[in-house]
Amino acid sequence: MFNKNGLLIVLALLGSITAGAQSKSSMVLWYNKPAKDWNEALPLGNGRLGAMVYGRAAEELIQLNEQSLWTGGPADLNPNPDAPKYLQPVRDELFRDSIGRAVRLLKKMQGPDTEMYQPLGDLKIRQQFSGEVTELYRDLDISKALATTSFTADGVRYTREMFISAPGQVILIKLKAGKPKALRFTVDVSHDLQYSKKVMADRSLVLSGKARIYNDERRNPKPLVYKDSLHCAGMRFQFRVKAISADGKINHTDTSLVISDATEVLLYITAATSFNGIDKCPDSEGVDEVKLATEAMNRVIGKIYATLYAAHLKDYQALFNRVQLKLNKAIAPALPVNERLEAYGKGAPDYALEELFFQYGRYLLICSSRPGGFPANLQGIWSNQLSPPWRSNYTTNINLQMNYWPALPANMPEMNTVLVEHIKRMAKNGTATAKNYYNMRGWAVHHNSDMWAQTNPVGEGGGDPKWANWSLGSPWLSQHLYEHFRFTADKKYLKEEAYPLMKSAAEFCLDWLIERNGVLVTAPSTSPENVYLHPNGFKGTVTIASAMDMEIIWDLFTNIIEASEILGIDEDFAQLLKEKRAKLNPLKIGKKGNLVEWYDDWEDEEPTHRHVSHAFALHPGRQISPLIDTNYANAVKKTLELRGDDGTGWSIAWKINFWARLLDGDHAYKLYRNLLHLTKGYTQEKYDGGGGVYPNLFDAHPPFQIDGNFGATAGITEMLVQSHLGQLQLLPALPAAWKEGHVKGLLARGNFEIEIWWAEGKITRATLLSHKGGSCTIRNMRPVPLKEIKMDMKGSASTGYMVQFNTVAGYRYELKPM
Repeated sequence: MFNKNGLLIVLALLGSITAGAQSKSSMVLWYNKPAKDWNEALPLGNGRLGAMVYGRAAEELIQLNEQSLWTGGPADLNPNPDAPKYLQPVRDELFRDSIGRAVRLLKKMQGPDTEMYQPLGDLKIRQQFSGEVTELYRDLDISKALATTSFTADGVRYTREMFISAPGQVILIKLKAGKPKALRFTVDVSHDLQYSKKVMADRSLVLSGKARIYNDERRNPKPLVYKDSLHCAGMRFQFRVKAISADGKINHTDTSLVISDATEVLLYITAATSFNGIDKCPDSEGVDEVKLATEAMNRVIGKIYATLYAAHLKDYQALFNRVQLKLNKAIAPALPVNERLEAYGKGAPDYALEELFFQYGRYLLICSSRPGGFPANLQGIWSNQLSPPWRSNYTTNINLQMNYWPALPANMPEMNTVLVEHIKRMAKNGTATAKNYYNMRGWAVHHNSDMWAQTNPVGEGGGDPKWANWSLGSPWLSQHLYEHFRFTADKKYLKEEAYPLMKSAAEFCLDWLIERNGVLVTAPSTSPENVYLHPNGFKGTVTIASAMDMEIIWDLFTNIIEASEILGIDEDFAQLLKEKRAKLNPLKIGKKGNLVEWYDDWEDEEPTHRHVSHAFALHPGRQISPLIDTNYANAVKKTLELRGDDGTGWSIAWKINFWARLLDGDHAYKLYRNLLHLTKGYTQEKYDGGGGVYPNLFDAHPPFQIDGNFGATAGITEMLVQSHLGQLQLLPALPAAWKEGHVKGLLARGNFEIEIWWAEGKITRATLLSHKGGSCTIRNMRPVPLKEIKMDMKGSASTGYMVQFNTVAGYRYELKPM
């Protein structure tokens, strides 16, 4: 029955169409063998606490993390007081093409490297049973954020279930035997850092430890240092384990729990560190981690498993269930994920695996990035090494940003607020960096950062400036500030939070730019981590006015000009940016038809280099598009062809997004398949290809680097929905392989939620839910008022057609192909 606006019958009608969510099996990673190593273990997390579950029968290993456990303490905001005096000499040498001298001077402007993310410790469950282990099964159900291990021994089926609750802030493990009183096991804990362990009077097993105060360079290890008399001592941490059983015996040694004659046992694990803010020494000014971990345990210890699990499931699924993806009515084959990857790598179709990998990226972001915490680092929240790859820090010349590409389009805006809050921390420290290093306004962020929001050029005087001295982190991060507004349409946030930070980043850029030959250039400039071959016969890493620099600054200026108009403020500043934007060193097309990366059309030392930084204007920027200018779009296409389809994991993921923005779904899909292949080995850093995924679907740089997971998920959203040009495009880069499908819940800019059905590669039905109201421009589609919804529309959209209409907040609109 209609109400006065027809809403009730429409919602009922839509509900009848969208029922039938993905089957349970399609969202499960399962295996019939235990994990041999960390890259086969399965990740759980609640944003703050993380765990890797190995699924072993006799000796289960669960590796733990806590997001605030880092080496070091507050960043030194002026570690190199001599730095400013070198800037002009660096520029002078660059303008004379004395690149070697410029590089040597730039190294004198460097500061300390970032700190390192640290593991919380290991928990081991040594289970006693008779007979040989058979029918071992382990899985991770990402629709529930629940890991299960089960096996049979001597006719008894044993099961372990584990989840990490965000509402309860507890790790919970339920062990159960199929035969009464058959459970017998011990629980032990350990760490490679300085630690102690003991069983307390309340029979809680407690591990207490301290992180290092120095970051300790991985390639030249120094002794582990836990205290610096001139600075402060390292982070304290603790985790507690308590066992509860209705019928079992719970005993203990001095350093372990001993459980026997039990049918079911619950293990509760809580943890805390002494972290007390990025400006506080984690030791002398730290919070009481013992009190926090104890209070967390006391809050949950009286609650039964079902209660805690129900709260966990409600919290998690409120985020995860927002998006559905179904391709070609796929049914997951009855094979372990590692075997599916092997077959897929040989060319077998597995559309359910493609769905799973897309959703896995969403799962990982929910698990490693929650409001109130810190952003996902290079390994998300999971790391088992004291000296992790790339320090598990925040690399801001692509990787941190890529982590958050799926947050908004894949309907997780809450996760993006975590990055926004850390950008504020970096802006505060970066204001000191801009002043102390360059005598400039605004805020500056360089190549690396960490939990302490370090912003100085890193390298310690020996780093290659091609990465260590890259200086345009603040304008790139500012794009995320503005994109959060574009997706949420929250003008209050734009005015009070995003705009002031964006403007301050622009002030740094205005001071950083200098005029040469009638145009504005950056000097020094790099195209991150790449090397050019100069016509004069030398290799160079530093130049002036790299294409990436110009594109990032163009993006920031454009966003501020647009924001100024939306808010009706700062007209004079917007006019200044318009004038400066018009004078930016222009982009060029090279002799090969490529987009020129450097100041001139120079060759690359490595033509297939993993970074394609000069394609920023295509993605994540919006300066280049085949819908704007085919000349520049074709130049980027040629650049991508020259770079090739191989690369590290995150590089392949970025290329998925590039090809989707070029509206070439088949090429984007080819790269998705390239990424989704089984990577074996590679425990050391590899920079020239080999990217793929490990058996647990973690992205391989190699080794593991989580941005490839997030970048791949973002790439799928770009294939299915695009809105970066201010126009809504549905299925803009649909590959031929995905002939039939359904996607629900993706977000478009303007705070519109999209649902699409398609068959034979053509849209059969689409709807748009307006969360905020306001104008919507759609390319190729015609909106139908609610009361005129019909179910029989078919056909495909013609290209080039646009329609604009006003929406009402809370209403869903039917979209018909033209």
